[in-house]
Amino acid sequence: MSFIKTGHVDNFTRENLPPRNQWPWLNQEFIDTNYAARLNASQELIDKTIEIVGPNKLAIIAGDGNYTYGELLAKISQVANYLESIGIKSGNRILLRGPNSASLVILWLAVLRVGAVAVTTIHLQRANELEKMLGVAKVQFALIDHRFMEDWNLVTNFDGQTLIYGGDNDVFVKAAAFPTSHTACDTASDDVSLLAFTSGSTGVPKATMHFHRDILAIADTFSKEILKPLQDDIFACSAPLAFTFGLGASVVFPFRIGATTLLMEGAPPPVLIEKVRENKVTVLFTAPTAYRAILKSTNNLELPSLRRCVSAGEHLPESTWSSWHEATGIKLIDGIGATEMLHIFISASDDEIVPGMTGKVVPGYEAIIVNEEFAEIPVGEIGFLAVRGPTGVRYLNDARQGVYAVNGWNVTGDLYLKDSHGYFKYQSRADDMIISSGYNIAAPEVENALLTHNAVSEVAVVGEPDEERGMLVVAYIVLQSSQVESPELIKELQDHVKQKIAPFKYPRRIVFVPSLPKTTTGKLQRFRLKVEDK
Repeated sequence: MSFIKTGHVDNFTRENLPPRNQWPWLNQEFIDTNYAARLNASQELIDKTIEIVGPNKLAIIAGDGNYTYGELLAKISQVANYLESIGIKSGNRILLRGPNSASLVILWLAVLRVGAVAVTTIHLQRANELEKMLGVAKVQFALIDHRFMEDWNLVTNFDGQTLIYGGDNDVFVKAAAFPTSHTACDTASDDVSLLAFTSGSTGVPKATMHFHRDILAIADTFSKEILKPLQDDIFACSAPLAFTFGLGASVVFPFRIGATTLLMEGAPPPVLIEKVRENKVTVLFTAPTAYRAILKSTNNLELPSLRRCVSAGEHLPESTWSSWHEATGIKLIDGIGATEMLHIFISASDDEIVPGMTGKVVPGYEAIIVNEEFAEIPVGEIGFLAVRGPTGVRYLNDARQGVYAVNGWNVTGDLYLKDSHGYFKYQSRADDMIISSGYNIAAPEVENALLTHNAVSEVAVVGEPDEERGMLVVAYIVLQSSQVESPELIKELQDHVKQKIAPFKYPRRIVFVPSLPKTTTGKLQRFRLKVEDK
């Protein structure tokens, strides 16, 4: 199938899509049935929703303001008009840096509205991490929360325009002078709207490219068929909007049907549960780590408003599922998704849930289990998970496209088995990705950060099972001959990593060793350092 005529003036993203013969198979019947050739995701999520629920329906509850859908549209329109006034063109890449807030959502939707491409980042990422993303995405503009300028100011490879929101020189103050109506850019449904970064198992970031229709597809598959949200629902999610899990849960799913979203800048488990009570949240998204922490932090889990709880980002143990169900009466909805696929593609809800199983394929998707030769294997045998549907991997100018997209399928890097009833059960990761507290952490990235410390001669980083976090980042370090092991050195190394990369990636445990296991050719064997699952 040929491309639809683009609505972009700047054709960078379309020109840097993978060749069509490297794309996975797409569920074209689903796409053709549900999406017009020309659509803008911002317009679909706000303007079209207002036609259903009206302008006075509450859309956002947040520390920086509550907004009805009508107020939200007016604010988005002002920002969109301002962005166009300073020369932003459709197809330009705009980086967003800030914690979850009403302001960030408004900016994200305004970026899409003018036909630009949102490049979402985590506000805790350091300058060297941001530089890698900028090198891939060729960002021309950046919208930065004024409180998180320190690391941004250390970036050396950005020569575009920085726009600050909050504090002095506020984008929103400037935008307030512009009209409260705006005609959305006439984008094609297959114009790129979002670049979402995933670190990958090598630590080199990959930009996943998502169309305007893809943003809607995750709402029209997982949300519609499994979550089954209601217009009266109030959503809450602990994940940042820079994670596609958080973007779907906090923006796309509620706005697609006209529900309300609660946005929190930071929500450790005790705070999260109080926010649920205070705001009468009905749909909660967080990682298994948070559900376990909530269970341990309080004896009062009477949450009468909650009707849906979703767990994703890491493996959900059956024990966690059972403990949550016993304490709350709510059946946790498990799910596996991927940044490459945008959101969840295997899940189950209500009476379809089988504790210990991730679930069945979400309608619109297909999944199989294959061996290393890519032959489908019998029921009950462990192999590689391969999936396809209306969304699929498209890396921005990255040779690893051919590793993830194989024979028309998306190969996620997860080991699974499928039972005779069509349920999929998680076994482990097949690569060096560490999934800790819902965060994807690439072992080589942590190793590279440690190697910049003058005490470190060699290092190997692995994930080890942990009851609280799912996996724990553990570093095995060979010190320089002049160095002496000490608790002070461990802390120094941990603090060093926090300064080099996002703090959540630091090794929680450091083990000093005389040597690292290697092959006869000198290749590091991380698997020999990993402990067995208990």
